[in-house]
Amino acid sequence: MEIINIKVGYLRANCYLVINNNKLLIIDPGSEFEKIDSTIKELKAKPVGIIVTHNHFDHVGEVDKFKEKYDLDVCSYYNKIFFNDFNYEIIDTKGHTSDSITIYFKEDNTMFTGDFLFKETIGRTDLDTGSDIEMNKSLNLIKKYPISTKIYPGHGNSTTLENELKNNIYLSKN
Repeated sequence: MEIINIKVGYLRANCYLVINNNKLLIIDPGSEFEKIDSTIKELKAKPVGIIVTHNHFDHVGEVDKFKEKYDLDVCSYYNKIFFNDFNYEIIDTKGHTSDSITIYFKEDNTMFTGDFLFKETIGRTDLDTGSDIEMNKSLNLIKKYPISTKIYPGHGNSTTLENELKNNIYLSKN
């Protein structure tokens, strides 16, 4: 599995292109349609679906354009679907929002956490539908995965679960 990270919009959200067997998933296409689409064209992999980790504007802004151009279905908290050539688990990780999900690729020991979990911090819980109680439940849930799991967040740099368990006060206090 190959992962391409494209930082988009003024909030520098991470849009990920995940490629497997010449098929491509678009994760969180928040803005800059042309920038993302030109990268897809360069990769010459066939887009087969979109995954949305949560419904904030900086993660969903270009979803409709990609749906229309490539005739794609969207996997989200409200529509949990799976795409051929990709084997993943959908984990409900509420807290930042009530519709936050994390996508875990067991074979590649990789997860896409959206704004639930960042490198050495977590997503805000004070916005509409956020919840400290749900966030704590989600943090405890994520601890059950292998510590070598690579984490690709919705903003900022990637990390590992091991690093987060050692350096993220929100994970270490739960």
